[in-house]
Amino acid sequence: MELISGTGGGSGPDPLLSIGDRVEHKYVDSGGVKIHYAALGKGPLVVLMHGFPDYWLTWRHQIDALSKQFRVCAISMRGYNLSDKPKGVENYSMRKLVTDCAAVVAAEGAAKATIIGHDWGGATAWNVGMRRPDITERLVVLNMPHPWTLAKQLAENPEQVKNSQYARNFQDPEFYKQISLERLGAWVTNPDAKKMHLAAMERSDPQAMLHYYQANYPAPPYVAPTAQPPKVKAPTLLIHGMEDKALLSVGLNGVWDFVEKDFTLATIPGAGHFVQQDAAEAVSRTILAWLNR
Repeated sequence: MELISGTGGGSGPDPLLSIGDRVEHKYVDSGGVKIHYAALGKGPLVVLMHGFPDYWLTWRHQIDALSKQFRVCAISMRGYNLSDKPKGVENYSMRKLVTDCAAVVAAEGAAKATIIGHDWGGATAWNVGMRRPDITERLVVLNMPHPWTLAKQLAENPEQVKNSQYARNFQDPEFYKQISLERLGAWVTNPDAKKMHLAAMERSDPQAMLHYYQANYPAPPYVAPTAQPPKVKAPTLLIHGMEDKALLSVGLNGVWDFVEKDFTLATIPGAGHFVQQDAAEAVSRTILAWLNR
């Protein structure tokens, strides 16, 4: 296992206003659900998956950096932006999210890909690594502990239980009615990015967003898992912004036990949950250096 502790540093020029003109917008059918993704670059395939409440453009800094060496495909997760929004919590099971990722890999004609995810995209990435080792070349997860260590923290750590109240709220089937457009964009600070983010959230379905929590997030009473999942066989990089209040860094303990070999943990002090934007340059630099080892 390798440990890296970096600094957030600057984010460099924001490619916000240029990246949209450079990417190709594509769609793939995933079991009857249309999945949108933005693609740029040539080379080995990299698939990016966002979390809540977000869309593909959250990865603009990483798309800009990685596309110089790789074919980068940033997904709009089902329920969000230009992807379909099927009704019913059963349509947001982890199995279906994994299938969406696999559909993009297949659509690009690749046998394998580097799978990168943040938040719910990170949870999906972990599951792709566990369930679809055949398509996982390498795995990069941002601010999402392994699902088993998160479940253990919820069972044993009162602070994580307290900080997960939002998730319990989201598990209420009627809570989506309280989700305002302004709330979905409250975390975005760049004024131009906020306008684009709010437009994407307006194209999204708040009920679908919360189905992720209803279908996949542990529900009380919390119990530490006893069954062992399959270990991730692919080399794995876990990046964590240490100021994340939703997913505490203590949940990183023991994550390496779920990776068969070649595990790297990179922590970024001063960065919060949306580390791919809070420390965009450091994240892009870390991923590129790790991929080019």
